[in-house]
Amino acid sequence: MPAPQQTIRRSLLVLSAALSSLALTAPLALAAPSPTPTPSSSAGSSAGPSASPTATPPANMSSVGGARLAQAGTQVDLASGVPVVPKDLTARSWIVSDAESGAVLAAHNAHWRLPPASTLKMLFADTVLPKFPKTTEHKVVASDLAGMGTGSSVVPIKEGESYTVRDLWLGVFLRSGNDAVHVLSHMNGGVDRTVADMNAHAQDLQALDTRVVTPDGYDEPGQVSSAYDLTLIARSGLQKKDFREYCSTVSVKFPGETTKVKGKSVRGTFEIRNTNRLLSGDSDVSVYPGIAGVKNGNTTNAGATFTGVAERGGKVLLVTVMNPEKDEHNEVYKEAAKILDWGFQAAGKVQPVGELVAPKNAAQASAQPGATASGEAGGDTAGTKPAASSTPVAAEEDGSGGVGIALAIVGGLLVLLAGGVFLVNRRWPLPDLVRRRPRP
Repeated sequence: MPAPQQTIRRSLLVLSAALSSLALTAPLALAAPSPTPTPSSSAGSSAGPSASPTATPPANMSSVGGARLAQAGTQVDLASGVPVVPKDLTARSWIVSDAESGAVLAAHNAHWRLPPASTLKMLFADTVLPKFPKTTEHKVVASDLAGMGTGSSVVPIKEGESYTVRDLWLGVFLRSGNDAVHVLSHMNGGVDRTVADMNAHAQDLQALDTRVVTPDGYDEPGQVSSAYDLTLIARSGLQKKDFREYCSTVSVKFPGETTKVKGKSVRGTFEIRNTNRLLSGDSDVSVYPGIAGVKNGNTTNAGATFTGVAERGGKVLLVTVMNPEKDEHNEVYKEAAKILDWGFQAAGKVQPVGELVAPKNAAQASAQPGATASGEAGGDTAGTKPAASSTPVAAEEDGSGGVGIALAIVGGLLVLLAGGVFLVNRRWPLPDLVRRRPRP
């Protein structure tokens, strides 16, 4: 099918689905019930004594994205030709969506408000990342590292050493470093200011299940999100070029400590590797074909959490999985892979059960000249249509000797229509998306 006809056809389908969903969407004032009561915990990334959240979803959940998503249990339309959802999923909450159209293919307790663990760092990055050029250097002082919870995951960042903003973000995404989060938070005016910024940004994204207490996702009473919200947040972050780069990096050489060698100051390095096992692999988990990020987490209250994005056969899917009850190594990644496999088989056959809503200011932001959407200094201007291209543009491999990551920029693949269509179809299409270079 010629490209112009394909674009028109896709746009009409999206418009039709969006108009249908308008009747299902409840007023936002009623869309965010109180979080499920969760016992407080002082644990961070390491396990500690704590009660688990209740295993029963609330009777009334948010209807943002559609009335079906407010219902407990698995929501899917198993029409003729649609594969059956995997039977052995144990996660308390999960959702799989088309990242391009925003269609929710299937969900299970999508709006259950649960502790998010380090997947909350996606919101931290989406909020703070655009504020500092990646080349900015910062010398770490003791106050930058104050206030981290006991057992927090760290890069580690060292007091007295200087790091670029790019270094710090790689520490956030690859090692889930709470120390890197705290340094960037202090650069942003402090932890309290950053928490306020994150909560405001969540409201703008219509991630109304989300309440931030700490910017790093460390367990705190009242800190919650949902599979639906984490998917919205990931979709927003993936609008930004630097976000896409960091969340897809497998390994990199990170600046170490400065020592004296023959009277000269020498800065050492060490390798950090992404703890997202669908991206980096593990003994019992293979690298998922087409995976391109996004973020994982694990705390005592949250259990294991994960949001991922993957591309296959021209389809780009987002998956979020929260707290599998099956106690097996890497279970959250195994369940995420099963859900993605189902999603790629069902895409184009299954009727959506909801949608990923656009942020409140999407239309206004796209109309503002000079607004930065890329999340990098001198980035693309929001609302500027990317040049059409079908040729992947590969990024240079990092110097770590690990697996190289390619950024294949496919202009037009994730673009629907420009301008005012946002106001009608309520979709928020992604721009260029990270692609993985095929393994030899």
